[in-house]
Amino acid sequence: MKLFSFSTRRAALSVPLIAALSLTPIVPARADQSDQIVFDVVLKGIRAGELAINGKIVGDGYGANGVLKTAGLVGLFRKIRYDATVSGHYANGTFTPMRFSEKSDTPNSKATHEIVYKNGTPVAVSRNPPRAPSDRDVDPAKQTGTLDPLTALYAVLRNVDTADACKLDVKMYDGAKRSQVRLFDPRPDGKGVVCSGEYRRLAGFSKSDMAEKSRFPFTLYYEPSGPGRLQVDRIETDTIYGKGSLKRQ
Repeated sequence: MKLFSFSTRRAALSVPLIAALSLTPIVPARADQSDQIVFDVVLKGIRAGELAINGKIVGDGYGANGVLKTAGLVGLFRKIRYDATVSGHYANGTFTPMRFSEKSDTPNSKATHEIVYKNGTPVAVSRNPPRAPSDRDVDPAKQTGTLDPLTALYAVLRNVDTADACKLDVKMYDGAKRSQVRLFDPRPDGKGVVCSGEYRRLAGFSKSDMAEKSRFPFTLYYEPSGPGRLQVDRIETDTIYGKGSLKRQ
């Protein structure tokens, strides 16, 4: 599944999560919170990358910056890096992005990508160098309430109150495609909680992508991080490349 990348178009480091998503209402964990999140991206038992996100919710606003890059042996042979930032509003458990920007650096290209929102609706989508439009691209004007890829990841990976674990159902828009991430079915797991999850391709994907796989189930494991609080310890899934996981450093 492709939540491990800031844009769902990125296949090189895709594994699930999130994606994994304005959030469908979830009860806010705290009025304010700050998260420093670092995960190893593991494919077929090999450390292939690193995902780091710093996020903060203060009052009625939020912001996050993140880096996804190849690492380990994979990083020695193939340098890939994505840097992303986002800012927006946060109220009653709902994230509403205002501006998302991403910079990519791969062996084949370097590019910047930006989505600007007004009242929860994407009103400007840009890429430099420009990307040729596709007839598969979904209409930005019809993506009200969706999250950008970085906000979606932060929503999935941030610390939560125990009562709020596994309560997530959000739509994501990356500038061309629409997808969905869900967390559900919380179960006790020792001192922690385990959730079922699913990333689903919805619109804007090629016929071959949809035929290959449209649903990516995954399992998310929380561990205690203080009284009444949980943090994501790991996420496990079957990807189109084999067994994949995110493991907290």
